[in-house]
Amino acid sequence: MIVRAAIPQDAPAMADLLNRIIAIGGTTAHEDQKKPDAVCHDYIDGPDTLTCVVAEVGAQIIGWQAVGWHDGDPHIGTFVSPDVQAKGTGGALFAQTSMLCLDKGIAGIFATIRADNVPGLAYYARLGFTDIGAEPDYALKSGQVVGRIHRKFTLR
Repeated sequence: MIVRAAIPQDAPAMADLLNRIIAIGGTTAHEDQKKPDAVCHDYIDGPDTLTCVVAEVGAQIIGWQAVGWHDGDPHIGTFVSPDVQAKGTGGALFAQTSMLCLDKGIAGIFATIRADNVPGLAYYARLGFTDIGAEPDYALKSGQVVGRIHRKFTLR
C-alpha cells in the first residue's frame, strides 16, 4: 500500500469509492452521490482543503482522507473501501494526514461521526480522538434519527 497526496486526476476513483460507501449506507453522513468535480473541489484543491491523501494498492485507490475547514475548524473525513476496513488502511492514512497537519501548524483536528457508525466511532477512538460533544437528535433526510458524536484529536 502506498499513501500519497491526492491529485485532481484521483477524483473519479475517489468519487466512485465515496459513492459506493454512500450507497451501502450507515457509515457516512453523506446522503447524496458526489460527482468527481465536486470531490475534487471539496477535498483535493478547493479553497477550504488543508490536506488530502489517498491509499492505493497497485493502481486502485482503496481509501482516502481529507482535512478541510468547516465552521472555522479543521475537520477530517475518512473513506475506506468496505473490502479492506480494519486492515490498517485508515491508520496509514492518518499517519500521513497528521504529519501534514503538523507541518501546516494545525493544533487539533475535529471529527463528526454518526452515532450509529460503530466502525467509524471505533476507528477514531483507536486514533486517540476524544469526545467533545454530541447531537443525539441529528436526523437524516429520511427523518431517521441517527445522532452524531463530535470528537477532537490534539496534535500538539
